[in-house]
Amino acid sequence: MEATVSDERPAREGPATFREVFAQVEYRAVFAASTLSWIGDYIAKAAVTVLVYRETDSVALSAAAFAVSYLPWLVGGPLLATLAERHRYRSVMVTCDLLRMALMLLVAIPGNPPWLILALLFAATLANPPSQAARSALMPLILAGDRLVVGLSINASVGQAAQVVGYLVGATIAVVSPTLALLINAATFGASALLVRFGLRNRPPVMSPAHRSHLLRETGQGFQIVFGRPVLRAIAVLVFSAMLFSIVPEGLAAAWAAERAGDGVDTGVAQAVIMAANPVGFILGGLLVGRALSPDRRLALMRPLAVLAPLVLVPALLDPPPLVVAVLAAICGFAVAGLLPMANGLFVRALPDGYRARAFGVMASGMQIIQGLAVLVTGLLAERFRIPLVVGMWSAAGVGLMLLATLTWPSRESVQAAVDQATRDNAAGAAPASPPARTPVDERPGDRGRHSHAVT
Repeated sequence: MEATVSDERPAREGPATFREVFAQVEYRAVFAASTLSWIGDYIAKAAVTVLVYRETDSVALSAAAFAVSYLPWLVGGPLLATLAERHRYRSVMVTCDLLRMALMLLVAIPGNPPWLILALLFAATLANPPSQAARSALMPLILAGDRLVVGLSINASVGQAAQVVGYLVGATIAVVSPTLALLINAATFGASALLVRFGLRNRPPVMSPAHRSHLLRETGQGFQIVFGRPVLRAIAVLVFSAMLFSIVPEGLAAAWAAERAGDGVDTGVAQAVIMAANPVGFILGGLLVGRALSPDRRLALMRPLAVLAPLVLVPALLDPPPLVVAVLAAICGFAVAGLLPMANGLFVRALPDGYRARAFGVMASGMQIIQGLAVLVTGLLAERFRIPLVVGMWSAAGVGLMLLATLTWPSRESVQAAVDQATRDNAAGAAPASPPARTPVDERPGDRGRHSHAVT
C-alpha cells in the first residue's frame, strides 16, 4: 500500500503539480517500471485463466489460477515484506522482477501440466510482497511534502487503469495465443528491472546487520508499530473500513447482473459496467482530488469522503437498475480514491524509515484479507437474501463504522507528535531494534477522544 498527509498544519501553498512530481527522475523510473509490471500482471492473469481452462475444462482450476496471486499476501505477506527492510530497496526490486520474468517464461512453455502452471505462478507471486514493500518504502525518499500525496494519487489511479487495460488486452491476446500474453508479461518484468536498476540510486539497507534479530520477530514489530500506536492504528482502521465496503458491488457484479436480466440490458454488459465502475471512479477521484484541491482542503474532506464511500451505496436497498448501480459504485470509488492517498501519505510520514516496508506488508495483507472477507460474507448472505438488500444493509453498517472511525480520530497534537517522532527517529540515522516508544502526546488519554481535521 501498492499503503498520511504531507503536513498536519494548514497548507499555505497550492497542491503539488503533476509536472513537479514527474520532474523527479527517480519517480519517473519507479512509475514507468510499476506501470509496466501492473499491465503485464493483468495480461498474465487473463491469459492464465484461459490457458488453464483450455487444458482442463475446469472452471475451478481456472479460478484457482486467477486467485493464486493473492495467496502470498494471505499466508505470508508481512513476513515476505520484512525482507525488503534487510536489503537495498533497488536490489530487492530488481531481483524480484528478474525472478518473476524467469518464472513467467517457464509458465509460457507449451505443454505444462496445470499443477506445474499453478506452482510456478505461486512461486512468481511470492516476489510481489517484498517488491511492492520496497517500492512503497522508497516513495517518501523520492518525493517530499505534497508531492508525495500527488505521486501516490497518480500511482493509485494508474494502477486501476492498468487493471482495466491489462484485462482487456490479456483477454484479447489469450483468445489467439495465451503463450504470447505470458511472454509479454515476462518482457514487462525485464523492462521494469532495467528501469529500476538504472533509474534509482543504490541506497543502503535501512536495517543494518546489527539491528537484525529473527525474521518472525521483525515481522511482529511491524504489527506492533501499526496497531500499537494510536495514530497509525486509526489510519489502519479507516483504510480497512474503506476496503470492507467499496469492494462489494464489484465482487457481486455477476450475480447482481443476472438478477436483473431482462431489464433491457444484456447480462454480460451489466456485469462489465458494474465491475468497471469502481475502478473508473477511483481513477477520476485520485487524479481530480489529488491535483485540483489544496492540501488543507483535502485534509478537510478526508472524513466526509470516508463516510460518503459506504453511504452512497445505501440506495442499493431500492433495487436500482444496473446502470444506476454502476453510478453509485463509481461515486464510491471516487470517494475512496480521495481519501486513500492522503491516508497513505500520513501513514508514511508517521513511520520511521526502518519500519516502512514492514508496515506496508501489514497494511497490504490486511487490505487483501478484508476485501476477500467482504466478498465472501456478502456472497454467503446473498444466498439467502436479495443482493440489493445485502449491499444496502452492509453499506448502512459501513456508514456507522466510518462515523465511529472519523469521530474518534486522534487530535491534531497527537498526529503532529507522531510525525515529529518519526522525523526524529529518521534523523537519528539507524533503524531501532524495536518499535520506538510512543510519544507523550500519544499516551494522554484525552487525546484519543478529541476531534480535529487531521487525517489518515
